[in-house]
Amino acid sequence: MGVSGAGKSTIGQMLGEALKCCYIDADDYHPQANREKMRNGIPLSEEDRIPWLETLRDALRRSTGNGGTVILGCSALQKHYREILRSADPSYEPGSYISIVKFVLLHAQADVLAARLEKRAAEGKHFMPAKLLQSQMDLLHIDESEGVLKVDATLEPQAIVNIIIQASIIKPQSQRSP
Repeated sequence: MGVSGAGKSTIGQMLGEALKCCYIDADDYHPQANREKMRNGIPLSEEDRIPWLETLRDALRRSTGNGGTVILGCSALQKHYREILRSADPSYEPGSYISIVKFVLLHAQADVLAARLEKRAAEGKHFMPAKLLQSQMDLLHIDESEGVLKVDATLEPQAIVNIIIQASIIKPQSQRSP
């Protein structure tokens, strides 16, 4: 999780490969209206985000239903957004933060993120303009009691993946019990 430019897609794909599981990019689930708003520099509203997050929750529920592991790259900037995603776990009790859904925050300074976004925009690789970065940073809120793993997003991608795996918040498929 994290703001745009933090490396969610890169790290998510690499983590999925390392753990031999599926990677889902939340951006692929945005309806066209959300994409157009962002492309035009308009921040998403709660009315835009909540149905998108509910769709992601349902995708997580389907993917983890039989004990599978899935990596989701998603901004999940606010606690109540993460609560929607945690509820993919059918036994989740709201507010307990005890869920099969775990979060890793990829964190970097605004200037690093802005440079990454400008590079992506110049390459035509993403619909999110750098001018929306501050609105995302303003929304980002982590409550320490949530147990979110915070990782420096300026590290080399493989180092980030290694840190996440070593933190033991998720296990490779081969180490899961039947």
